[in-house]
Amino acid sequence: MDDDLSARLRASLLEGLPADALLTDPQVTASYATDMASFCAAGTPAVVVLPRTVEQVQHVMRTATALRIPVVPQGARTGLSGGANATDGCIVLSLVKMDRILEISAVDRIAVVEPGVVNAVLSRAVAERGLYYPPDPSSWEQCTIGGNIGTASGGLCCVKYGVTAEYVLGLDVVLADGRLLRTGRRTAKGVAGYDLTRLFVGSEGSLGIVVQAVLALKPAPPRQLVLAAEFPSVAAACEAVCAVMEAGLTPSLLELMDRTTVHAVNALGRMGLPEATEALLLAAFDTPHAPEDLAAVGELCTAAGATAVVPAEDEAESELLLQARRMAFPALEALRPATMIDDVCVPRSRLGEMLDGTAAIARAQGLLIGVCAHAGDGNTHPIVCFDPADEDETRRARESFGEIMGLGLSLGGTITGEHGVGVLKKEWLARELGPVGVEMQRAVKQAFDPLALLNPGKLF
Repeated sequence: MDDDLSARLRASLLEGLPADALLTDPQVTASYATDMASFCAAGTPAVVVLPRTVEQVQHVMRTATALRIPVVPQGARTGLSGGANATDGCIVLSLVKMDRILEISAVDRIAVVEPGVVNAVLSRAVAERGLYYPPDPSSWEQCTIGGNIGTASGGLCCVKYGVTAEYVLGLDVVLADGRLLRTGRRTAKGVAGYDLTRLFVGSEGSLGIVVQAVLALKPAPPRQLVLAAEFPSVAAACEAVCAVMEAGLTPSLLELMDRTTVHAVNALGRMGLPEATEALLLAAFDTPHAPEDLAAVGELCTAAGATAVVPAEDEAESELLLQARRMAFPALEALRPATMIDDVCVPRSRLGEMLDGTAAIARAQGLLIGVCAHAGDGNTHPIVCFDPADEDETRRARESFGEIMGLGLSLGGTITGEHGVGVLKKEWLARELGPVGVEMQRAVKQAFDPLALLNPGKLF
């Protein structure tokens, strides 16, 4: 960006923004360039804007349209696909200052929030009213609702409660030209017109800027109890997963960690997980009869070959097991200087093939790949651990990452269950959608953002 355009941009933005909402120091703006993904191209932003009101967001978009400057929306930048990475000369629009919970209604069972509200903050606020917001990504203490909506994120409880998309009833969205669009509803039912709300969920900021959301809530369930089952193989653990689902049980959580992940968690957090196991399966129930439900799961695990089945004795012990599962990502990241995190989701019936295939890829490439999985919904997270200073190892890491996505597609799966496409999986999105699918999605993008200013270079 030349000096003249840079000066015009800053002057135009300050016509509708307070001075403290505009960051221009290159050392500061550089810190907003990336999210948490590895190997994703990122540029140098021209400015970073931190609005506090809808009107300020509208002013930013009108300015961007007038000057033809791209805009990259951001939340907490905990994403794992490069979807929030800056492009050269862009306006980074960070929404973290728009962090108010505007309404919680126990009668309507909704919350109305701004995009910068942190997931855990909302969860605790509604819990005080006897309500429950189920989506709980592993980064729930840092990630924002706006970011969750942008990537259609999931979490540990999806096996029973579903993903973010199922809880977004309505949105206020600032379009690329600065107009404000309201989609969806506050009502329990509503089928008027096209479902534009669902269209924006998972669009990664490429169609508009979410500035407010109406979220569905549920009555708070009983505190969940957890069971841990050890298996002599990943295949046996996956057999147990299929047996649990086939039996019609409804666990609130059904998570798997392989041997590599268990060892990493113990090394980082001294959690005392059983290191002799090849796979550890965690099952939880938040039902009124949780002990009986866990006993039924325990029997199915034993029938599938579990070598040990240990129900937690109380809520405190259950929480420790969940803490161990949430520690999986940072624990594996601590093993090597860098990681690439896959997010392949397959039909539950193909989960064993997916994990066995991932292990074969790790052996063939000579790499350390740990796997944790939302096993109950088939969403796997193979984490490729490597040293970016080693060119050959880096090459093998990139190859294995792609081979894992290819394996998932061959098993009838999808390249991303909850992390989004961003920059990291652009090539693979085209393979999954096919040419007609890509054409239709690009047409949607053109309709909402004809100048291609919103989060350019992502998805397609």
